[in-house]
Amino acid sequence: MDGDFFDYPKDEFILADIVEMLTDKDDIILDFFAGSSTTAHSVMLQNARDGGNRSFIMVQINEMVNRKSATYKTGYKTISTISKERIRRSGNYILTGECHPNWKRDIGFRALKVDTSNMRDVFYFPDEMKQNDLLGMVDNVKEERTKEDLLFQVMVDWGVDLTLPIRSDTIQGKKVYFVGNKTIIACFDQNIPELLFKEIAEYQPEKVVFRDIGFDRDAGKINVEQIFRQIAPNTEVRSI
Repeated sequence: MDGDFFDYPKDEFILADIVEMLTDKDDIILDFFAGSSTTAHSVMLQNARDGGNRSFIMVQINEMVNRKSATYKTGYKTISTISKERIRRSGNYILTGECHPNWKRDIGFRALKVDTSNMRDVFYFPDEMKQNDLLGMVDNVKEERTKEDLLFQVMVDWGVDLTLPIRSDTIQGKKVYFVGNKTIIACFDQNIPELLFKEIAEYQPEKVVFRDIGFDRDAGKINVEQIFRQIAPNTEVRSI
């Protein structure tokens, strides 16, 4: 795929040889100018060869491709789009070949975008505040942000590995996220019933996070803190 869209494509087999020579089997390989992510292809290829568990981090600005190019007409508008598709295709292709018996056959990856904070900007002095501003600050999260956006924010804030598995479940009618082996449990819904807080506490998570507007009232927030002190005293509780 690389040769289809770039004039001077890198050879993934040569790069795989370099990965073998310069890295250990559990290393992390960073490419800050990812292009089509040939480096990611090479890392997966070498893992398949020697049973390694290397990880990769590909960084690519969301640069537009030439609108007149065949690449653009094919449907790939940005280099990062090509990069993600390259990783998908190359991973699936590697799985069809001969692989080391100890390889975990892990070709998964997570695509994240750098953006501004999820939280609203507050730059007003008291005499500049209007009533509508105060009403908008009841919820301090920007309207266009998703629950997944908030989840990754707290993962970054807490220094949690962004590659940990994430699953979601519905408990007491609310969507709850589980990160890793009870590393973080999060619920960003509103009007969370007390039974849900108790059920989450029973999991004994390392960390738990809710939204400020998830509590019915200030007294409800105090009750939640008491619930975790009694059921899961070692859990770090945070609200955003």
